[in-house]
Amino acid sequence: MASYSNSALLRGLGSRVFRSITSNVNRRSSYWKAPQATVLPSFHRPMSTSEVKERTSMEDLRSVRIVTAVKTPYLPNGQFDLDTYDNLVNMQIASGIEGILVAGTTGEGYLMTWDEQIMLIAHTVNSFGDKVKIIGNAGSNCTSEAITATEQGFAVGMDAALHINPYYGKTSSDGLVAHYNSVLSIGPVIIYNVPTRTAHDISPSVVEILAKHPNLVGIKECVNNDRVKKYINEGLYVWTGNDEESHDARWEYGATGLHSVAGNLIPGLMRELMFGGKNPTLNSKLMPLFDWLFHVPAPIALNTALAQLGVIRPVFRLPHVPIPVEKRKEFVKLVKEIGREHFVGEKDVQVLDDNDFIVVARY
Repeated sequence: MASYSNSALLRGLGSRVFRSITSNVNRRSSYWKAPQATVLPSFHRPMSTSEVKERTSMEDLRSVRIVTAVKTPYLPNGQFDLDTYDNLVNMQIASGIEGILVAGTTGEGYLMTWDEQIMLIAHTVNSFGDKVKIIGNAGSNCTSEAITATEQGFAVGMDAALHINPYYGKTSSDGLVAHYNSVLSIGPVIIYNVPTRTAHDISPSVVEILAKHPNLVGIKECVNNDRVKKYINEGLYVWTGNDEESHDARWEYGATGLHSVAGNLIPGLMRELMFGGKNPTLNSKLMPLFDWLFHVPAPIALNTALAQLGVIRPVFRLPHVPIPVEKRKEFVKLVKEIGREHFVGEKDVQVLDDNDFIVVARY
């Protein structure tokens, strides 16, 4: 195997140069499973939540209004920075956030091994499970992997599983129903519909079938607020996944609440947006921040912003890299306009130089 220098420079990103750290990859050994394991609907390992811990009630899960999809911070070698992670979660809890989504899109679960992902869910449960609802990302475009991750997540104590629909290798509507039924049989599930990432909308006709399952908590819906209203009118529980639509979703369209990215930065204000009643003034004040956060695919801008606030190390796992310095300057201005006191952390916001960032290619 070729060796790689720990001080190798990663170039070719425009005129910017970031430090890059590479290391040998820890490879999981592969193993063979009988084909029946992935196709028999009755296949089940004794690891579901009902066999390990008392289930969180559906009523409790559906009462949650504000969930933060928490960022996963890294050490300079690209491994998890659990001390910083704990600090991030503690700041969420102190601001009244009711739920933590672990290793979702914002938490970069797609850049983790399954072992890392389940470990992070377990760590979050053990450290904060008595203070906040823990939703673990167990989604996969491979049904067999989704089943295993769901079983393991419930075994370590998560309250609910978040499941995106199969992406890239897209399936039919019948396939979606079969896929979701395979994980719904294990424990409480929140369906996650974000066609801008999957290129495959979960149609209302599919949701109508899945809504009959007793383990369906509700839907994290990212299409639009008209879709939110449709499901709410049908008696379903719906959290919008769009910060910029969340105020209207909650107060104009009846949404249950929000799974937030911006909550990583301004948890108190996002809670106020979900609990404080109609507040178009606050919503308008935050709209420039929402626009800035999503001018590139999430969580790239968020990762950069948290580093600028001094609450995480400026470390990125590839393929993500920091946003350009011009956009970092825009964030400094936004913090001053909204008020530094509303953002997490206590340090002054900084622009940071390009060479302050570490980009890890192998982790």
